[in-house]
Formats: sequence, structure tokens, C-alpha cells
Amino acid sequence: MTQYIAKPADGAVWITGASSGIGRSLALTLASEGFVVFATARSVDQLAELERDASGLMGRVIAAPGDVTRANEMAAIVERIDAHRGGLALAVFNAGVYLPVYGEQLKVADFDTSFAVNLSGVVNGLVPALSHMKARRRGQLAIVSSVTGYGGMPTSAAYGATKAALINMAESLKFDLDKLGVHIQVINPGFVDTPATEDNAFAMPALLQPEEAANRIARGLKSSAFEITFPRRFTFVLKALQFLPYPVYFWLMNAATGWKKRPLQTA
Repeated sequence: MTQYIAKPADGAVWITGASSGIGRSLALTLASEGFVVFATARSVDQLAELERDASGLMGRVIAAPGDVTRANEMAAIVERIDAHRGGLALAVFNAGVYLPVYGEQLKVADFDTSFAVNLSGVVNGLVPALSHMKARRRGQLAIVSSVTGYGGMPTSAAYGATKAALINMAESLKFDLDKLGVHIQVINPGFVDTPATEDNAFAMPALLQPEEAANRIARGLKSSAFEITFPRRFTFVLKALQFLPYPVYFWLMNAATGWKKRPLQTA
């Protein structure tokens, strides 16, 4: 089955979490390719700066402020985009938050916030976006997950759980969306130098800058691939670790991160 791939003439792009990091860089990258990009985040000031930075590009960025945890705001943004010429052709659900979790200091709030933004925040945009694409029998959806969704990693009990759920969600939806003419993809980056990773308490191999990550995502969005993952020399290794027996997996993860030597956070 031929997968639909959005083109600038088809309609607009919508990116959530567009005020910084990967989302901001991707908005500029796609605007440089001629797309009209509706950029969503909570910060009105940062979105205004993004609009200015996109001036002079082949396409443009339009600020669409909103909070992904509020379903009514996401639905309203989709209605606004749908009124634009061509409607919504491509949605990239990128908004996310990383809150490090330590087993000796569990906090319900860390899980609640992570689930609300990373998981429900995607659903709140996905449902109205798909409703409009379904009516046209055409569209492209991309969900930004993470390689932490492949398997457990230190400090990622909340973040990784949401990302694993997003991978499963995209896999499960693909069976039906293929029949609707909607191309769904899941994006699993390795470590990218963004506000979400700056507090990581362990070394991050193959760390990429947001601009490079955005370029790789933009290339992946032009393909029929279900998964967009990079850098593959790193992400494929993490995926392969899931085939190992648990004792070997935990030993290797401890060795790679030095986590076994980390003292407990007792304060």
C-alpha cells in the first residue's frame, strides 16, 4: 500500500512543542521547504520569536499557542488549521516533558505530569487531527516518542513509560489508519541536546543537536517508513538489547551508565 507523504501544496503542518528543541528546529526546517507551519506551545513570546526567525523562508510559521493537556484548546487549533487553504496535511506531536524519577524518591506528581503531557497531550491533538484527515481520506501523523520507550533506563520510569505507550499506540493505530489513507509514523530519536535532556544524570552517547535531529526527521517524513530513528548506530543497539535475558540487560545498562555506583538520593 502506497503511504501518503505530505507536500507543501497539500496543506499545512502542525507541530506541538514548537517553542524549543526539536520542535522549534523542525518548524524552521519545514518552513524552509515551503510548508506553512502552525506552531503550538504555551509560550506566546517564544512562538512570536519563532515566527520572526522564519520570516524570509520559502514557507512560514504561524503561532498557534495552546496547552496540549487541554483537549478543547487542541481541538480549536485543528479547526483553525482546517480553515487554512488545504487544511491539515501533516501533524507532528512533539510536545513532551522529562522528569527524572529516582526509585528511592517516588512522587505521584512526576508520573501525573508526565502522563498528562507526553501521553494524553498526544491524544488530545491526535483525535481532532485524525477526524479531519479521515474525512479527506488523506493525511500524515507523526508521534515523537524516544528510544527510552524500547526498554527501562535509569531515571526514566515516568518518561520511558509514556514513550513506550506512544510506540504501542502508533503500532496499534497503523492497522486501521492504513485503510483510511492516513500515514502514521513514530519518531524514536536517540539523545538530543534539548531542555528535556539537560538534567540527565548519566552520559548520553551519540548526542545530537536539535538542528541535526530536525533534518533527520524531515527526511524521514518524506519516506514511507513507519519508524524514524537515529542515529541508527546507537538506537539499533538499544533495540537489540531487548532480545537479551534480563540479567544481561540490567548488567549492561548498569555498566554503560555507571548507575550501580550511584549513591542513593536520601535527602
